[in-house]
Amino acid sequence: MHPAPSVIFFTVFSGIGFGLLTFMGLGFPNVFGWSAFTFFVIAYLCSVGGLIASTFHLGHPERALKAFTQWRSSWLSREGWCAVTALCIMAIYALGLVFFKERWAFLGIIGAILSMLTVFTTSMIYTQLKTVPRWHTPFTPIIFLIFSLASGALLSGEALLASILIAIAGSTQIVAWVVGDRVFKISGTTMATATGLGTIGSVRAFEPPHTGTNYLLKEFAFVVGRKHGIKLRLISIGLLAVIPIFLLIAPFSHLLAVLAVISHVAGAFIVRWLFFAEAEHVVGLYYGKR
Repeated sequence: MHPAPSVIFFTVFSGIGFGLLTFMGLGFPNVFGWSAFTFFVIAYLCSVGGLIASTFHLGHPERALKAFTQWRSSWLSREGWCAVTALCIMAIYALGLVFFKERWAFLGIIGAILSMLTVFTTSMIYTQLKTVPRWHTPFTPIIFLIFSLASGALLSGEALLASILIAIAGSTQIVAWVVGDRVFKISGTTMATATGLGTIGSVRAFEPPHTGTNYLLKEFAFVVGRKHGIKLRLISIGLLAVIPIFLLIAPFSHLLAVLAVISHVAGAFIVRWLFFAEAEHVVGLYYGKR
């Protein structure tokens, strides 16, 4: 799949933002007044900024509001409703912390649940696609959720919990890669099944259907070299998990905490780039891509 920058930015930063909102809703960190305001600004900049970035990949961004009408059948629509509801409830919750120095725990818990539901609905936009076997596994929502919680714990200053969640996120991602590398073959989808010609003999591409590129090839047939893929995976795990964990277990300093966040976010960007770049759409079979 073509790794569009807007979608990568959206999935990374919305996950970070809603992860931080989740921890804020649960009372972590235990801050009030302008300190709480600072955390909420960071969370809303990430979550809302990510959601806005997602519209840049739409053919007609001005029609984005129409997505809210399809909640019965569309995970995109459900994501929109969960996001708006979570942001509104957390805004009310923030008023109590910032201006009244009171924690309205019930609202915080509801907002935290809705924040995680937003991340889950985002993941289901990709998980539901049977045409992309690498995404159509339970690992997709698990990874989205654990990445969000790990980054939320990191930004909320919960060093020990963040270290544990980051380690789980890195380990889960490695397992997801191992499983994902095999799932296309296991799915049984081949050029024969894609064309429906398997019953009359061996199927192979005689020549490409056209001499130039087209939308399908541009969006759904992105290819990453195996050597480059392995190298990027190693770099991403190092940035995402290894370096942040070492920085978090070291004696605390604000500089090390900032470096841990930067490293983790950089690793998350590479992981998410690979999430899209390594995903093979079955339409590629028509063009001899596998």
